[in-house]
Parts: sequence; structure tokens; C-alpha cells
Amino acid sequence: MERAGVRGAVLAAEDKIGDLVLERIVAEIPAYRALDARQLAEVRAIALWLLRRVLDLWVDRVELSPDDLLRVRGIGAARAADGRPLPSVLRAYRVAANTAIDQIVELVEPALTVADTIAFARLWLSSFDQLSEAIYEGYSVSAERLTADRARAVREFLDDLLAGRQAHPGAAADRSRALGVALPNPACLLVVEPDGVPPAEELGAALGAGALVTVHGRRVVLLFPARDEDTIRAALTELNGRGCAIRPPRPDTLVDAYRLAVLALDLAPPDAYESGPLLGESDGYALAVLAGRPPAAPGLVARRLLGALLDPGQEHVREGLEAFLAAGSATTAAARVGLHPQSLRYRLRRVRELTGRDPRRSWDRFVLDLGSRIAATLRSTEE
Repeated sequence: MERAGVRGAVLAAEDKIGDLVLERIVAEIPAYRALDARQLAEVRAIALWLLRRVLDLWVDRVELSPDDLLRVRGIGAARAADGRPLPSVLRAYRVAANTAIDQIVELVEPALTVADTIAFARLWLSSFDQLSEAIYEGYSVSAERLTADRARAVREFLDDLLAGRQAHPGAAADRSRALGVALPNPACLLVVEPDGVPPAEELGAALGAGALVTVHGRRVVLLFPARDEDTIRAALTELNGRGCAIRPPRPDTLVDAYRLAVLALDLAPPDAYESGPLLGESDGYALAVLAGRPPAAPGLVARRLLGALLDPGQEHVREGLEAFLAAGSATTAAARVGLHPQSLRYRLRRVRELTGRDPRRSWDRFVLDLGSRIAATLRSTEE
């Protein structure tokens, strides 16, 4: 059988070979057992690409091209960024090569001449040497850059998360390990608009250890372990800034949290800061609805705006709030629903306790009114 025919026979069985290569890599290399499904699929795809390239080189009687080696250097750099140990990476290539050769010999040995078999083995050996050097070079350069400019690398990591790059939990965990930082959980994302030069380092210090910081234009963006709102307000007040804080549940939701915070700062009217320099997720949701860009389904928007006020057993509190919003005063609202004014004022205090919003303030009243109207519309459609 000619070499081209051997290549065709091997490629026809490449799925089986790819599965076996991946199985042996995971079995023999502990570092690869921690990889998730997406990363393992990438390992398998790289192994099959190398298999196809070596077969092409064998058939065409040529060597790896500069473009091939450039791609492999890029793979090595990516593994450094992921935090995968270099010895484990090189060993994975050795395991892949040995497994592939064994399968190829088993599959097409009768069709190979002695000369072709020797040529194929020599090509694998020389290619593996070149691949190892390219991986080592790419890995080393990337690792040195990460070490030499760790602060910039951390900023770039946060920038990537905010843009939706490397948001997959496995990739984010790998990169955070490589940088020696911990992605906070639970986390708080804070976008700050300072008065003057962005005090990035001062903000990070004011919010405590573990903050990842970057700067977008005039705004400072921080991701840090969740703090109570009073601590964040105090930091903003001390540094004469204002901001919006969102608590993203996972790294892959950071991009949505960032967009919501930016929208809130872009659109917030002056009275939104009546109670202090900090906006929250509910402010962002209200402003997004106001701008005609609701970030979620109506039910979730109502829950974000009203919070625990929508819990079972709080119907009487919501009734008091709705009466106050319609009447504009506690006395008039109490008369309309047949309550003593003091009873209605008690319900309004409960609104403040449950939502953190004071219905007497113009912006808080707007947010509560918007949430109440959405909730009322949903109730009417369900009836």
C-alpha cells in the first residue's frame, strides 16, 4: 500500500485513536484528571491535529513548517497561562505520540515496508523534538511574562472576564491558579466613577485584600470578596467617588454584571445618589427598564426591584406601599385602605427593612413604583 493509502486508513480510524490517546493521557498524567470536558476536548483535538500533520509530512516527505511550530509555541504559551505544569504538558505529548504510533502499527503494519516504517518512526522522533522545543519556548516566554508583569497580567485577566473571554469556570480557574490569585466567591463587582484621577490602588486598599483591579477610561473596576454595603459606601465617600456594585454568581456572568453597572452609571439621575454614592443591582435593573433594555424577564426584574417584599406573607406590606405610591402621603393612603395612619407608617418602615429603600425619597419611590407596577401586571395576567 502506498503511503497515501496508509494515511487514508489511519484517518478513517482517527476517532478511535483520539479517544484512546485521551484515555491514556488522563490515566497516566494526574494533572490532566482535573481538566473539565471542554479542556479535555481541546487536548484530543490537538492530538489529532498533530497526528494528521505527521501523516501529511510522511506522505509528502517534508518536515514541520514554521507555521506548525508557531502554532505549537502558541499552545505552549496557553498552557503556561492555564497554569498546567510544563513537565505534565511535555509528558502528555509523549503519551499521545506513543499511543498513536502503537495504534498505527497495529492498524496498517502489514501494508508498511521496512523502509516506510523506519521513515515514519524517524519522522515522529524528529517531529517530537521540534514540538517539545516549541512548546518549551512558548511556555517559558509566557511564564516569564506572567511572572515579570504579574500586575498587568492580573488586569488583563479581569479585562478578559469583563469582556466574556475565558469566562468558562474551568479556564478561569486555570488562569487564576497560574497568576496566583483567587477568584472571590462570593464576589462583588464594583465600577467606580471617581472625581478626578482614578484612584485604583487606593480603592483596592480601602476594600481590603483580594481585590482585582483594572481601569476602563476614567472608571475603576474592582472584583473583590463580597463586603457589606456600608464598607463600600465608606470607601467611596472617603475617595470622593460614586459607583455601582453587583454580585455576580459566577465568573461567566461577570460580563452581564459589568454591562449593567456601566449602564447604571451612564444613566443614573442625580436623585439616584440621594441616599449615598453607591448604586446597586436593583438600580441597574430599574435604569435598564427605563432605557428600554430590560436585562431579564419581567418576573425576575420585579424580584430584583422589590426583593423580599414579594415573599409570601408580605401582601399587607405591598398593599400599604401601593396605597402610599398612589396617594403620595401616609395619611391619605391610610384613609383609602381603611387603616390608621400609624399602621400605614409601620408598613412603610417594613418596606425600608425589606428593600433598603425609603418610599419618601424620589428615586427609591420610583424604583419601588416600577417594581410594583411590573408585579401588578404579572398578577393580572395570571388571574
